[in-house]
Amino acid sequence: MTETQPEAQPEAQSEPRQGGTAVVFPGMGPFRFTDVGEFLLTNPHARRRLAIADEVVGYSVFDRYRQSDAEEQGQYAEHTQIAFLTVCLSLADWAEETLGERPELCAGPSFGQRAAVTYAGSLPFEETVRLTAELARCEEEYFRQEHRDAVTHCVIHTPEERLREALAELDDEGEWHDISGYIDRGFYLVSLREPVLDRFKKRIGELGGYNMYTMWPPVHAPAFSALRRKAEEEVLGSFEVADPELPIVADASGALLTAADGVRTMLLDTFDHPIRWPDMVETMRGRGITKVCIAGPDNLFGRVTCTGENFEVVAIDARKAMRPRVRQRSARRARR
Repeated sequence: MTETQPEAQPEAQSEPRQGGTAVVFPGMGPFRFTDVGEFLLTNPHARRRLAIADEVVGYSVFDRYRQSDAEEQGQYAEHTQIAFLTVCLSLADWAEETLGERPELCAGPSFGQRAAVTYAGSLPFEETVRLTAELARCEEEYFRQEHRDAVTHCVIHTPEERLREALAELDDEGEWHDISGYIDRGFYLVSLREPVLDRFKKRIGELGGYNMYTMWPPVHAPAFSALRRKAEEEVLGSFEVADPELPIVADASGALLTAADGVRTMLLDTFDHPIRWPDMVETMRGRGITKVCIAGPDNLFGRVTCTGENFEVVAIDARKAMRPRVRQRSARRARR
């Protein structure tokens, strides 16, 4: 197994304040149009952001997402990614305006880093939409040619020693694999070849673990260094990343990012570095964070043990945003 240890980016840090709040944008998992469609159609923040997104990509993101969801296609398609990004940022807008949330920092594991860099002010929303669309096409092209049979699989309730046992058996067979994510105790993302997936899942079950979902395209594997280079050369090089107005917690190292170079590195690390949510949790705790607002559809990061043990968790989802509430004026300036 190949595993690359990320190097933390040196960043200037302000003194932590106890009792602070962080906004966390979740990684992208399966989410249904029926769960967010009304929010996208009626919420003023979502409608404003959708109009911007439509102008950037030249089509109706809402219509394409609604159609592909009805046909059960395009789970991670370009337009679905943009819809997810729009939902997450619009919910954060709503939480500031209506709930009066004032985050001290932000974080975005996996795909959530796209929303985080926008919320923190490192990229305008329209540029993040363009980045998302171009990276989706870049990844699709890469995986049509390389690692065509690779997937990323999620396992839980699997102690590390049991996971290592299952992976060692793949090593004995000469099978490639990478750990793509450390989510919680006994909770991992593993990238491997799809032809051995069923056998691996069976072995995880025999060792007392539990199998969750499988993702394609695969993510965050050290073996995908060529994809990182392709994304840097063909996509990210044309974007100007600014210093963030809010510190961002890097998802591959837990480093606190306050400069543009660190943010750019984080955006590239996502291709060939595993995500490390426990390290992100530790950084937030060290900065005095006691409450995290999960802005977006989430069935993972806000629910795992290490999150609940360390923070008050506030789920900011479309259902909550659709309930009538008294609007509060945000102390932060309107973003992008």
